[in-house]
Amino acid sequence: MQLSDVPTPALIVDKTIVATNINRWQRHAATHGVSMRPHIKTHKSIELATLQRDAGAVGITAAKLSEASVFVDAGFTDVFIAYPIIGRAKCVAAAQLARRCRLIVGIENAVAVAELSAAAVAEGVIIDVRIEVESGLQRCGAAPESVLEIAHLVRSAPGLHLDGIFTYRGAWFAGANGQDPATLGRLEGELMVGLANQLRTAGIAIDTVSVGSSPTGWSAAQVPGVTEIRPGTYVYGDLMQIKAGSATEADVALSILCTVISRPSALTATIDGGSKTFAGDIVYERTGLPGYATVVGGDGTLVRMSEEHGVVQFTKPNAIAIGARIALRPIHVCTTVNLSDIAYFFDPQTNACAPFSIVARGKRT
Repeated sequence: MQLSDVPTPALIVDKTIVATNINRWQRHAATHGVSMRPHIKTHKSIELATLQRDAGAVGITAAKLSEASVFVDAGFTDVFIAYPIIGRAKCVAAAQLARRCRLIVGIENAVAVAELSAAAVAEGVIIDVRIEVESGLQRCGAAPESVLEIAHLVRSAPGLHLDGIFTYRGAWFAGANGQDPATLGRLEGELMVGLANQLRTAGIAIDTVSVGSSPTGWSAAQVPGVTEIRPGTYVYGDLMQIKAGSATEADVALSILCTVISRPSALTATIDGGSKTFAGDIVYERTGLPGYATVVGGDGTLVRMSEEHGVVQFTKPNAIAIGARIALRPIHVCTTVNLSDIAYFFDPQTNACAPFSIVARGKRT
């Protein structure tokens, strides 16, 4: 199939760029003696996870049990669910999944420790546990001063093994104050290494210090004592990563190919992709970005959406024809990908496209 044959709207993945992104990050992690455990939330596909594993990733990171199960079914055997698992039914499902892979689970409170321990004992398995540390995002995680207490709970809980600590901080937490990704990553790494050393001094063995989003992972990997990074968005890139300074336009491997279906004015075009194609979870005005997506190789910006319509605003009048195709870079690629069933690998040398499935889309439980 050629690019011109692909029905729109469609997710187009440049094979050359995505391979470059994967290999560059893997080499960087290896150079600093740090394990690479990519978060599959961005691509949700076996094909991309396989490329990451073949490059040297030690395993995968997932957010939800149902998401992780798709990859275990496909033969992935080292899985970290970096998300609280709460409730008896989900803890039982986690323990059952631990029969089929090395399962690592994030924990932040006594309720989760008790429920997961009971499920592990009932299933006759050992589940590795990492304590999530709240490092500024104020979303999940134990306060640093509470981690020692939780560590003691985990160590005394049958069926659980304390593997280490982890955090997710990103670059947009309160207090980031516009600091560059290199500084934020270094501070994140130093915070977690310092906490790990405090726990070791208190007699708690900490094997893994896992940090790093796509904005912060590059520099966090350079902090002595960090053992693992978990970037996700790096594989595709998006406008938020460009804004954060952790990617350039040349690093963005995924675009959304759309067809112009109307020209309301010389400064606007309506395309066949709206809120069911482009994610609208980011309020772009608050980020300093111009819209939900920007036109590749042009000055157009996606500024308004309804379900199946997107309105692109141009800075200067143009003669783009109805029926023309334009590609756009999304503001947030992770939630954009989750809206589609398939994407297409694109070979820029031949214009050939090959579809692949986004098998873990919609896996929310």
